[in-house]
This record gives sequence, structure tokens and C-alpha cells, in this order.
Amino acid sequence: MDAKLTNVAELRNLIIRENKMGSKILLSDIATVSDGTIEPTTINRINGKVGLGVEINKQTDANAVEVSKLVKEKLDTLVSQYTDLELNYEIAVDQSKYTLEAATSVQHDLMLAIVIVAIVMLFFLHSFRSSFFVLVALPSAMIPTFMMMYLMGFSLNLMTLLALSLVVGILVDDSIVILENVYRHMEMGKDKLKASIEGRAEIGFTALAITLVDVVVFVPLAMAGGLIGNILREFSLVVVFSTLMSLLVSFTLTPLLTSRWGKLEHLDENTLWGNINLKLDKFIDGIISKYTSALSWALSHKRYVVIGVILLFAGVFSLAGLGFIGSSFAGNGDRGEFNLIVELEPQATLYQTNKIAKKMEDIILSYPETDKVFTKVGAVGTMMGENVSTPNQADITASLVDKKERTMSTEEFCTMLRNRFDSIPGVKFSMKPTQITGNNQSQIQIVVMNTDKDELWKAAKIIHDILKKTPGTDYVEYSSKASKKEVQITLNRDKIAKLGLSIPMVGNAVQLAFRGSDQSKFKEDGEEYDINVMYDKSDKKDIYSIINTTIQTPNGAIIKLGDVADVKEADTQEKLERYNRLNSLQVLASTVGRPTGSVMVDVKKKLKKLISQQEQKLIT
Repeated sequence: MDAKLTNVAELRNLIIRENKMGSKILLSDIATVSDGTIEPTTINRINGKVGLGVEINKQTDANAVEVSKLVKEKLDTLVSQYTDLELNYEIAVDQSKYTLEAATSVQHDLMLAIVIVAIVMLFFLHSFRSSFFVLVALPSAMIPTFMMMYLMGFSLNLMTLLALSLVVGILVDDSIVILENVYRHMEMGKDKLKASIEGRAEIGFTALAITLVDVVVFVPLAMAGGLIGNILREFSLVVVFSTLMSLLVSFTLTPLLTSRWGKLEHLDENTLWGNINLKLDKFIDGIISKYTSALSWALSHKRYVVIGVILLFAGVFSLAGLGFIGSSFAGNGDRGEFNLIVELEPQATLYQTNKIAKKMEDIILSYPETDKVFTKVGAVGTMMGENVSTPNQADITASLVDKKERTMSTEEFCTMLRNRFDSIPGVKFSMKPTQITGNNQSQIQIVVMNTDKDELWKAAKIIHDILKKTPGTDYVEYSSKASKKEVQITLNRDKIAKLGLSIPMVGNAVQLAFRGSDQSKFKEDGEEYDINVMYDKSDKKDIYSIINTTIQTPNGAIIKLGDVADVKEADTQEKLERYNRLNSLQVLASTVGRPTGSVMVDVKKKLKKLISQQEQKLIT
């Protein structure tokens, strides 16, 4: 095509062929020339408004919160630069939001824990001064811990903040033990300096033992491998660092403070503060008295105590074995977000899928619990984070308002929606709440293997039915969809060779007819556009259109594709899966209302029973 054409009218009047008699064949005589947009392969919407979707994934070693912050800053800059175009954006899903919320929650818990520790110490030590001595141990141990975190390359994330919350009580243990012993020596008549030195020296070995117990528990956790090791490493090391720092503080700073400003407190029952503390001491003395009586009885009835402890251990361990306590990698939680995959028949067009997706999207938006709904029609995300073009599928991600502003959980909301979506004919859908770990993968994944594909599907169907009937399972589905129709073209190499054709020539002819060719360009107002040449829609509506596709031979003859190829419809698998080099298929399910471990115990029992029955049939 002539790239110097300046408008569509000139393109329509382009001369295709002119004979000696002067007659001309124009492009408009054999084709419809129109100026339009490229046929879309995907459609994106947010809250019902059409837009362009951009997915941004962080690199492996990048900080998600920092990446999110920088992206937002860059988007704000673009909005300010292109105000004349009314450019605007809305964030559909921001994974860093949940990280920040979790970190903020842990920070609040950390501050609350410090306040509660201070109040408790105040009532038990009976002195603002003594409580202050112990409370100083908290920042004195935490600040060096932050320095160690910096040297180790740690960040303030959910696990490290959780570790700091956990050790708030541990950090004051050593200082309380040292302080109590120092005051005991002061009550014996020793001066502050001597009491601090001798009190610390006397109880130092005990404080060391208290600290090392925590260290020997958490250090092995930091050495664990795999996914669990990656999760617990920072958590464990932060606990170890802070605990060791608290030991150092209790051996140095706490005795120093007591040696300079220590003072024995004498409670007066005539004062409010003294009266409250004396009553508290009396209450604690009562508890100690009852505990002493119980201890005395236990020491005089050792046999019953040992038998009781053994029975208690047996009962505790049997709770998990008998299924009273389930097991799972992590709790489901409630992130207020779910993912909906919509699927129509394989031959459905993008516009048919969009119509159904829009209907389901409007249903979700009709509820006040809904905050945002992001829809991708014609593209579905995979487990690898990629988007696969599928005109008959839509991917809808919905975010709900804060838990405080709604009366139902995400799972309950999904159940309510599913009851409405079930009434929509011709639609298959899978709806899963986003887990607390941030993914939508199924908690249960059972791999079925067989050399024969028909037997493979039969076995998978049996497992699918077992999962369906097991309490606590939901969203049961196959990793691969059922077979779908496709057109298979088998070329006859002998006929192609006799006609002077080649396989690439035949392939190019079919591609040009049905997919088109956009190698030619058209320029207008300095912009360059593709010119797509392809068959009219009416000429590519069924298999006979493919059979009758015309191909020009090198000598100018016109033949049909059916003359050199066998064209037929066939069933084909959507995707092929293998496990240990065998044909495989996964049966997937999510757990709702029950721990994953408990569900799998029931599933395994049913599978073992089924296998046993099959073996009995073979024997008989």
C-alpha cells in the first residue's frame, strides 16, 4: 500500500488492476474500506466505567509498599501534567494496603502493650520510680534491636513488628527480677549502691537462664528452611536480638538507676494510693495462700498428680488426632476482597462475554457492601501472574468496604452472590475470597495421573464428587476445562507440491483470510495507522468458509483449501498437564468454615475406602 495516501477516500480509490482497454478495478469495488478502531481483544472496567487497565508487579527483591508509593507519586505527576486531557486514574487493587494496615495494627498493639505493662508494674511494684526503672528497659532494648535489624537488612514488616509486640513482656522480665532482688537487699538495711551490686550478682545467673531459654527456642526457628524458614527467620532473630539486649540492660542500666535513685516505698493505708495497693497485696496474698494449700496437697498425693498429668497430655494430643482441632497453613481471615472468574461456552465472542460480565458486575455494585469492582473481559490471570487471552472468560476482582461498615463476612457475601448468579443461564463461574496471604489459590489441590485421558477424566470426576460431598469444601473445580471444539487442517503434501504451492504459502493464505494482515501502513496528520486486510465476517462464519478459502497458485489458478487439505472439527483439550511425565489433571477446592487439615483427613478417609472397595472388586 502507498504510505503517502492522506485520507481514506484516496485509499478507496486505489487502483488494484487496469487492463489495456482502460477499465480499472478499484479497491472499493472488491472490499469495504472503513476508518475504525482495532477490534478489541480485552475490555477493562472499574465500577462500571470503561478504562485502560495497567497491572504493575514488583520485582522479587523490591519492597511492595515502597513500589506502591512511588507508582502513586508518578501517577499523580502524570495527572497534573495532562490536565487538558482530563487524565485520571483509580487504583483497583493495591496489595500494599493490607501490609500497611497489618503493620499499623501491630504498631497500635505494641503501644498498647507498653502502656499495659507500665500500669501492671506500677501496681505490683507500688512505686512510680521503680516502674520507671523497669520501663526504661523497653526502649533501651528496642533501640539496639533496630540497629541490629538495619545491619541484617531487615525491614519493619508484619513479622518483625509482631516479634516486637511479643517481646514487650519479655523485655522487662530480667529487669523486674533484678529490681526485686535489689530492693530485697535494701530492705535488709544495705545502702543503694551495695544493694544494687550484690542484688544483681546474686540473681544474675537466674536472669541469664530466663533469657537463654527464649534464645534456644527461637534460634532454631531462624535456621528452618523452605517457605516456613523465610517467614519465621526475621521474626525469630528479632526476638533473639531484643531478648539479649534486655539481658544486657538488666545487668547494666537497671542496677545503675537503682544505685542512684532507688528508694524503698512505705505504703500508708490512710492514702488512696496506699489503700489501693494494700488491698491488692491482700488479694494476692489470698491467692498465694490457696496456691500453697493446693501445692501441699499435690506434694502429698504424687501418684494422683502424675496420673492426672499423663491423662491431661494424652487428652491434649488426642484433640488433634481425633479431629477436634484442625490444621491449616494460615487462617482464611477476611481481607474484604474476592475474585470471580466467569466462563461462557468456548465459541462465545468477546461481546457476549462482556454482556454477561456487565450484568454480574452490576449485581455486585448494587450492594452497599461493595467498594470497588475491577473487570477484565477477555483476559484471565494465571497462577504465574500472566494474563491469558480468552474471549469467553472474564475476571472480576471486587473489594468490599471495611469490616466495621458491613454486617457480613466476605465468605457470606460470596455465598449470597452465588445464589443470584446461579440463576443466570449458560454461565459457569468460580468465586473465591482472597486469602490472608494475598492469593486466590485453592487450599486443596489433588493431582490425578493416568496414561489414558478418558480414564484420567473418570478418576478426576470421582475425586471431584468426593470433594463436593465433603463438609467444609467449596468452589470445587478442575484445573483444566472440558474439551472444546477446534478446526483441524491436515495438509496433503503431494497435492500441494503438484500445484506448485508450499506449506507456508497455504498457511499465509489461511492467516490472511481469517486473522488478516496489518503489514501495510497508512499515514494521516503525522500519525501512522495499520491497514488490516482480511475476509468479511460473513465469509468466515463456519467450517465451510474455511474449506472454501481460495488460494492462488504460482501459475495464476485459483483453488480451494479443501482441494489440498482435510478440514474437520475436533474436540481438543484446553491445556495439557503432566506430573512425573504422565498425563495429569488437578481437582481444586477451597475450604470454608473448617480448617484445611481437617477437610483433608475426611477426604483421605473417603479415598482410602474407595480404593479398598475397588481392590475388593478386583479380587472377587
